[in-house]
Amino acid sequence: MNKKPIKSPDDRPVLQALKSAALVLPGLMASPAQAQTVDSGTGTISFQYSRYQEGKRNLNAVRSDLKPITVDTLNGNGTFVVNDRLKLSFSYTQDTWSGATPISTIPLAATAAGNRPFERTLSTGEVVSGASPFVNGAVTLDRDLNPVSINAQGDRVVDPRSVLVLSSASPETRKQGDFGLAYEWDEATLNLGGGLSHERDYDSVYGRASGQFDFKQKMTSIKWGASYTSSRQSAVLDHDTLGFVTNLGYADRLEVRDQLVILEGDRRDWTSSLGITQVLGKNSLATFDFGYTRSSGFLENPYKAVTTIFIDPERVSPDPEALLNGNLRALLEQRPGLRNQFAFSSKLVQYIQPLDAAWHVNYKFSFDDWGIQSHTLESDWVQPLTSGWTITPRIRYYSQGSADFYRPYLVTNQAFVKVSDDGNGESVITTFDFNKLPKNFSSDHRLSDFGALSGGVTLNKQFARGIELEAGFEYYTRASSLKLGGGGTSGFADFDYYVANAAIKLDMDAIRFNRSQHDHHNAAADPAGQHQHNPSPLPAGIMFGHMLDKAGDFMMGYRFMYNRQAGDIRHGTNNASDSEIVNAGCGTGLCTFAPAYMEMRMHMLDIMYAPTNWLNLMLMPQFMDMEMNLRELEDRPPPVPGAHEHVGTPHNTGAIGDVIAMSLLRLVALPGHRLHLGAGFSAPTGKTGLKLRRVARIEGGLIHFDMQLGSGTWDFLPNLTYSGNTDRWYWGAQLSGTKRMERRNDSGYRLGDIFQGTTWGGAHLTEWLSASVRGQYRHQGKIQGDFNSFNARIGPMDFPGNQGGQFWDIGFGINASVPKGRFSGNHFSVEWLQPVRQDFNGFQLERKGTLNATWAYHF
Repeated sequence: MNKKPIKSPDDRPVLQALKSAALVLPGLMASPAQAQTVDSGTGTISFQYSRYQEGKRNLNAVRSDLKPITVDTLNGNGTFVVNDRLKLSFSYTQDTWSGATPISTIPLAATAAGNRPFERTLSTGEVVSGASPFVNGAVTLDRDLNPVSINAQGDRVVDPRSVLVLSSASPETRKQGDFGLAYEWDEATLNLGGGLSHERDYDSVYGRASGQFDFKQKMTSIKWGASYTSSRQSAVLDHDTLGFVTNLGYADRLEVRDQLVILEGDRRDWTSSLGITQVLGKNSLATFDFGYTRSSGFLENPYKAVTTIFIDPERVSPDPEALLNGNLRALLEQRPGLRNQFAFSSKLVQYIQPLDAAWHVNYKFSFDDWGIQSHTLESDWVQPLTSGWTITPRIRYYSQGSADFYRPYLVTNQAFVKVSDDGNGESVITTFDFNKLPKNFSSDHRLSDFGALSGGVTLNKQFARGIELEAGFEYYTRASSLKLGGGGTSGFADFDYYVANAAIKLDMDAIRFNRSQHDHHNAAADPAGQHQHNPSPLPAGIMFGHMLDKAGDFMMGYRFMYNRQAGDIRHGTNNASDSEIVNAGCGTGLCTFAPAYMEMRMHMLDIMYAPTNWLNLMLMPQFMDMEMNLRELEDRPPPVPGAHEHVGTPHNTGAIGDVIAMSLLRLVALPGHRLHLGAGFSAPTGKTGLKLRRVARIEGGLIHFDMQLGSGTWDFLPNLTYSGNTDRWYWGAQLSGTKRMERRNDSGYRLGDIFQGTTWGGAHLTEWLSASVRGQYRHQGKIQGDFNSFNARIGPMDFPGNQGGQFWDIGFGINASVPKGRFSGNHFSVEWLQPVRQDFNGFQLERKGTLNATWAYHF
């Protein structure tokens, strides 16, 4: 949204610009129930990528080799004008989380810095202390229940400090789709919308309605909104922690399915808001808003536990100087089943005429019936520069008090009784008097009292042709000492993070206006229309297949690919039995698992520019996500005693993949015939060192080859494309390849080279619709080298010889273009690529097919 202040208060865009305050800072996304309504502009499409990266946690010198949380987010949204009153909007968001997160808090005296009950030596020789999910040990306390450690001189020392217990999870991906409809009257607006969000263990569906009434020639506006979200949690409780985390509070919610322990719960959120915006004068306006949210149902985080110190009264010494011996266990947190939240906010937007800038300042106060009160003060300065540049620095301060039931850990005067044993010395069924504990308790540091300070800057560039680029960065520090008035108690949870983002937006109104001017100017110079855009549609699966004809032309495109493998494991061209896979699929070892299915999704931007009529330049960033599930092979070796294996739990990876840069050189441009040469490279921006989390005290190691996000090497991408056409028919052929330019990547291996040949033909069915058929041959070599760090080696997907092969496919596609009108210049294509013959290297999962879909906008 354009934040540049407009100078004249009598012009309607002035009010729109003043009302366009910076509502959302980078990295602070609204929940589904609080999703924003559609943009007031028309005909816009935007794409944004952002990276959230936490810093190391303060573990008070307790060692942890776990990586902090990283979140990679892709967002695409658009608003389309149906007529002067009606607008449609859509939004898609996908984010992937990875890294270590706090699951509990323990007294520092109970860690390796004190009594060392949490030290775990892994099979790889790594030692992790105070940062494993195993909350099981002992601690000593004085008679005032203060944790006590023994110093180097052998003296008792009261140590009130706490430390977070971290647990690292395998990457997980969330997907969210949102749709909206807006209708405008002269003095009112109505917005309706909704969507859904899905991840492996959490699903939600939501709907919303909002509107605005304008008075006094839009000098006063009243805003209202309401939304409802229904969510369902289906958390898979980790077998590694079942012996350490007690679930008595959720006995009626636990269910065992396919050897997995599932904790289920439903949640409902109602939100409402009411606000007023008032233009105060020539250069300023103010807004006042009230919001209310009612949440009910399962409000706990099923992956958060509270360390509980059990003191057996029968073992307490009568000596008043004697220390108490505490037995440490973890209980899943218990939050109230109802939460009412209230928020009041005010905002002032002031235009600073001498500097041609706008100052935005906002204050928000919120409280709830959990006892949390918070204050937020934020300010940003929107400063236009020359040549369409705008810079927006911002600062934000946040402070909150703790929830009434927040505790770093609990102490209870009762014994923790072991009823049965799993054979490895860890209790799996325990008993104690749950009524002796508080009704509600949580050690989630987000419910503690703390303060936070952040600062950031956004740089925006608007081009005359309707293109807008934006980049932002924000740094955030969370510290107990920053709490308003002091007195924060969660210093052990202090940490920093940053958010970086980049976005591109197309304003189709501006583009259409400029294109009409451009076309009118060129009509006289080109009355025969010999320099029209390539009339041969391309199947959706063809990359680098066409060129822009005119110097100065742009094209923005989006490409989606979905690939699925499932069914049988093939060896060459034949199906392989489980016995063959076990004995021959894993080198000199024996396989225990094989993929049950694998899915890959790719989102790619196609950004093309023609500096001349014979040269095109392309930039193609991509965002990947993969999912694989494993099945246990028959006749496999017996499981390792005490080790849990992740059968039935899909593994996910996702984030930015390799970025492609390409140049296309026109060789032949004759009526009905075109030929061009492409030369480019792929930059190794996709990760190749992604790891599974630790399982049953055994390091998970690098995830399977096919689940990594890139090649990890610089790759050369040559291609040669021919296309031809008559009035109704069109055809083409392409040769392309991938040559790895390095011997190995950082993880120790190199993907195989690729050669691909394809040819296609099609027919125009109408002025705007065409259909195509395509044949494709692809040869891909085996992986060279191998992982240079630990990999579990549990199945054929972990061995470099089981990669590549020769593949023959046939594709069927539909292409549509908008030749005129409001949406002219938009092109859409869809293609399904069906395998015909598959000849695999080694043992691999059968290919089921590939869906390709593209959108392109040429201007």
